Amino acid sequence: TVDLKYDDVSYATVHQSAFLRCGMMPVQPIKELWWSKIGASEERVYYYDPTSVDAALMKRARRSSRDNTSLEIYPTQLSDEGEYKCRIVVWDNTGNSTEPSVPISKEARMMLKVNVPPEKVEITHLTSGRNLSLRCKSEGAKPPADILWTKTSPDGVETEIPDLSKIREIELAGELYDTAEQIFYQLEENEMIAKISCVVRHHNTNTTIYKNITFVSPAIQNALKVTMQRFAEPVLYSSSENQDGQDNKAGLVRISADPGFKVPYNTSITLKASAPGVFPEPRYLWWVGDQTGIAGRELRIDNLEEDKSYFVLAENPLGRVVLEVPVHITTPDYSQWNNSSKDGDVNEGDTTEGLDTGAIIGIVIGALIAVFYIGFAVWYWTIRDGTQVFSPKKGKPHTIDEETVPFRSTEKPLLRTISTQTLEGRRSRREPSI
Repeated sequence: TVDLKYDDVSYATVHQSAFLRCGMMPVQPIKELWWSKIGASEERVYYYDPTSVDAALMKRARRSSRDNTSLEIYPTQLSDEGEYKCRIVVWDNTGNSTEPSVPISKEARMMLKVNVPPEKVEITHLTSGRNLSLRCKSEGAKPPADILWTKTSPDGVETEIPDLSKIREIELAGELYDTAEQIFYQLEENEMIAKISCVVRHHNTNTTIYKNITFVSPAIQNALKVTMQRFAEPVLYSSSENQDGQDNKAGLVRISADPGFKVPYNTSITLKASAPGVFPEPRYLWWVGDQTGIAGRELRIDNLEEDKSYFVLAENPLGRVVLEVPVHITTPDYSQWNNSSKDGDVNEGDTTEGLDTGAIIGIVIGALIAVFYIGFAVWYWTIRDGTQVFSPKKGKPHTIDEETVPFRSTEKPLLRTISTQTLEGRRSRREPSI
């Protein structure tokens, strides 16, 4: 009886040697040895026939010198990961030398896991006074790397930073993993200098990477002054450069609008604020004019009727930023009154060649009002002076001379036209008899 000794799962590190064990107990003369990789189809990796052939069908594969039946792959690639099959054919005559040998076949299956150490580690930071926000990112590892933070005192003692406020993110990039961790830390009052280390540990590949950054209090580098237009005194919102000399873009506040920053009249808008890469997560406060601020990431504006500028405050222990967010009402489409526009669109370049409908309507209404007042004034003064009478029969004015109207009262203006007979009667009542 021949038994095979093998491991269900073997591990290897990329660019190093992979060892897949497949040994015999007891050792017997080999007739054939096959190694295959199991996938969509069975792919032959290695074949051995002691009589004639010792062929590596995969150039990086060979028989191990440990037992002549196990397989070694060097250098290992990530694509080598998968399931493998070892098949051994031996001669066995059951201890009877007079009987012909009988070939016996044995096979075993096993998994190869390929680990990849972190390819790149980057640390960025954002500081304000003694408040520190740090972000450490490990890229291109398999499985994901672990991250911890340490602090080294001026006398060289390194200790892990306990009770950190932190957020961890793991993203799959192809077959590899990116791990990022953000922390918020406050330097103590007596810490004039502090060395903070991001320690990336990849246990599967025995890899440890340190990224160090040193803070000297006060640690404000490349500070950008932001003047508060509403809240108290000016504040500092800091940006610094990482160790690779690239600008740290963390800390930018982004504003989006749904459906947009320019909308038709009486449309509702939702403004949203976000600050990717900022830790701790900022608090947001919105306001317009002198109204009371509204807290939250989003601001709902119902039925916008005019252009307005809204303001948002983003604040965390590292600093504060105030942004102005203008929203606009788009010009209505009046192209149906514009003969020069064939496709019904209003062109911004045509605004200097004519007035829009609102202006035309206003001019017409103003002209009608002016005509009304002028007509009323003419009518009023005509009746008062008695120089013109409107005939109810002909419907048009005719002139009356002084002889037609023998008497006109100067004490009280006439409010309407009256006949000559009535005027005579009034004069007879007013003049005293002699």
